Amino acid sequence: MGKSLKLPSRRAQIVWIVILSLLPAAWLLWTPGADVRDGSHDLGTNGIWMQHGWLADDAWLTRNKKEPARFRDAGPLAAAAAELKGHGIRYVYPHLCPCTTAGDLAASDPAQVERVLDAFAGFEVLPWVGGVRGESALIDRPEWRAQFAKSCAALLAAHPRLAGVHVNIETMPSGNSDFLKLLEAVRAEMPTGKKISVAAYPPPTRWQPAPGVHWDEAYSRAVAQRVDQVIVMMYDTSLRSGKLYEELMKEWTREVLSWYAPKQVLLGVPAYDDAADYHHPEAENLVHALSGVHAGLGRVLPANYAGLSIYCEWEMTPAKWRDFEERFQARRK
Repeated sequence: MGKSLKLPSRRAQIVWIVILSLLPAAWLLWTPGADVRDGSHDLGTNGIWMQHGWLADDAWLTRNKKEPARFRDAGPLAAAAAELKGHGIRYVYPHLCPCTTAGDLAASDPAQVERVLDAFAGFEVLPWVGGVRGESALIDRPEWRAQFAKSCAALLAAHPRLAGVHVNIETMPSGNSDFLKLLEAVRAEMPTGKKISVAAYPPPTRWQPAPGVHWDEAYSRAVAQRVDQVIVMMYDTSLRSGKLYEELMKEWTREVLSWYAPKQVLLGVPAYDDAADYHHPEAENLVHALSGVHAGLGRVLPANYAGLSIYCEWEMTPAKWRDFEERFQARRK
């Protein structure tokens, strides 16, 4: 006959009841993030992704029913530059996607590019180029990679005040060798003194086991060898808990600054309100992101840490800028 099931003793039952009753209190008391308001983590070298209209040609503005004056008049240009400068932004990444299936960059308006460069004197302007892998960005084709690199070089030659290009091709599984070849092709065509910046994926995490949107350490280091600046997209985690997102941001901050060293790193933080399976703004937002980054940075800043990059300019509101000022910024006169 089988042995009878042994029930836990009354003492053991009491212990488990106590443990389970303490779990909610432990959760409430757990503070994975940090509140740092002295500006010690703000170096005044932050970045921001900007919308397409700032560099757009007439056809794009017409097609998308955008008012040209919103982007091209001196007043809006000066106001945008002044606001970003006041918030410690140095690097701006105006959208210039998607590329074509032939490898050419999206069309821009040459006169408008120069107007932006005039208004944003003192910033580093790196057009945000790339597209969707396998759709507009055919990175597995050598001829496509060659044309994309030549198109980047041609844009920089036509506008020498541009600081470089910011390459963003999604999705990009860890270990993809074609992307490394693309970066090498861009480097080979890049004019002297111009930067290659790249939008990178964060490390793997137990909270989101999706290999298509995470890069392991070996691949992160391989990308770093081929670029000058890395902006890690530390969002789209699917998390519904602000505390878990803070914990993840803390972990990621430490990992990416180590993995990409010695290359310059900006930590990409979310300021958008899109509700989707991969993004829950009640948890994954600027406030929780800043808290997690602060906890990950600590008192001694790594030499390759440059600051934050906000995604994105068109989603920032006065309230979000106040959160950024109060919870991150150094006071500027």
